[in-house]
Parts: sequence; C-alpha cells; structure tokens
Amino acid sequence: MAFTRTRLITIATLFTALTVSSSAFAHAHLKHQYPAADAAVTAAPQAITLNFSEGVEANFSGLTLTGPQQTVVKTGTAKRNEKDDKQLIVPVEEAMKPGDYQVDWHVVSVDGHKTKGNYHFSVK
Repeated sequence: MAFTRTRLITIATLFTALTVSSSAFAHAHLKHQYPAADAAVTAAPQAITLNFSEGVEANFSGLTLTGPQQTVVKTGTAKRNEKDDKQLIVPVEEAMKPGDYQVDWHVVSVDGHKTKGNYHFSVK
C-alpha cells in the first residue's frame, strides 16, 4: 500500500511539473524580425515584420517605432500575414531618416498570453 501511495504521489508530481512547464512556454516569443536586431540597413523599411514562436492576435498586438532624438515614427495598423499567423506586419507610414531606431513591440498570442520586448536597428 505504501509503495502504491508513493508511486501515485510521484506520478502526480511529475504530471503537475509537465503541465506547469508546458504553460510556461506557451507565450509568443520573437524568433526573428526585419529589419534584424542590431542591423544597419541602407534602405528604410516599408514595414516592420516580426516572426513569433506561435500565432498572434493582430487586434491586440502592435509596436512603437522610435527614431533619432526619440521621435516616434508613425506606423499603420498591425496585421497578421494571411498565410502565417505567427508573422505580424506593421507598415511604416512616415519617411525614416538615417539614424538609430528602437522597436518596442507587444503581442497577445492566440492562447491569450501577453509578451513584449524591444530591439534596435539603424538606417544608413
């Protein structure tokens, strides 16, 4: 009887650990982006493209693009790629001058988890 009880506790603990671990990884993590982090591009991008580890909800996601002298660059509405729900595309609606830029992004994954982050790139 004691062996069975110990075994049940061990199985329950293992199941709980696996369940908690999988939900900890259920956030949309940024996999790659264009322009790339720390890149120096010669032509100003027409859009910022973010690729995540899981699908995102465009209606609850977006970014702020900040340029030289902390000037906010006007961007359009974030949209998901029609063929890839893991890709978020945000059009840049204002001319980007040469200088350093910061992208502050936030997304809500299809399962409701919120994630945010930032990265830098420069326009030559």
